[in-house]
Amino acid sequence: MVCPISRACEFLEPRWTIQILTELWNGSTRFNDIRKGVGNVSSALLSRRLKEMEALGLVERVEDGATGTIGYFRTEKAIKLEPAMNALAEWAQCNIEAEIALGDVDVSTLMWAVRRKIDLAELPRRRAVIRFHFRDDPPPKCPHYWFVVEPGADLPELCSLDPRRDVDLYVETSVVSLGAILEGRSSIEREKERGGLFLSGDPGLARGMDRWLRTSVYAALEGIVQLS
Repeated sequence: MVCPISRACEFLEPRWTIQILTELWNGSTRFNDIRKGVGNVSSALLSRRLKEMEALGLVERVEDGATGTIGYFRTEKAIKLEPAMNALAEWAQCNIEAEIALGDVDVSTLMWAVRRKIDLAELPRRRAVIRFHFRDDPPPKCPHYWFVVEPGADLPELCSLDPRRDVDLYVETSVVSLGAILEGRSSIEREKERGGLFLSGDPGLARGMDRWLRTSVYAALEGIVQLS
């Protein structure tokens, strides 16, 4: 007997396939944006995997004739996977321990996700600079990141090198603590109480973090396994 579940797993099994589909689902279409969102994948491997996914009918490669830029988009076949991917995400939130789910998250990938979660409408209508410092042990390769928000921008600029701007808010945290906040496995107040998050600088930005930093669409599920 041929099991359709097994066949689906074989179809989606090559590493990075689901991560790439998820990043496309999140709105990334350019190669470099997909790579930053997926994290820990080489350019060569990502290029190969995208070609394989195109051959399988999961991805469409589109070239802009005017600019020559290349975009990658999900096909209808890939879009029909959304219910299954949602079910996997919900199962993971409620059945995988937070420390395991968040323990090997890459810092740069996490910050790329945070970039999409910053609600610019909740920030001051002026330039705002927010510096994140990760205090993990061992420390990550790049422990400092800056978000520079300019008036009228669609997204904040993410920097791993000091942009030489006055910092409005300093955020001291860890990968697990910040990831737990984003995924609804903890909260800003709880992480502040347990020492996983420390804010200093502009009082308004600090008080409003729960407004300008949005959480995952899966953060409101009932029964999420909380960070211990």
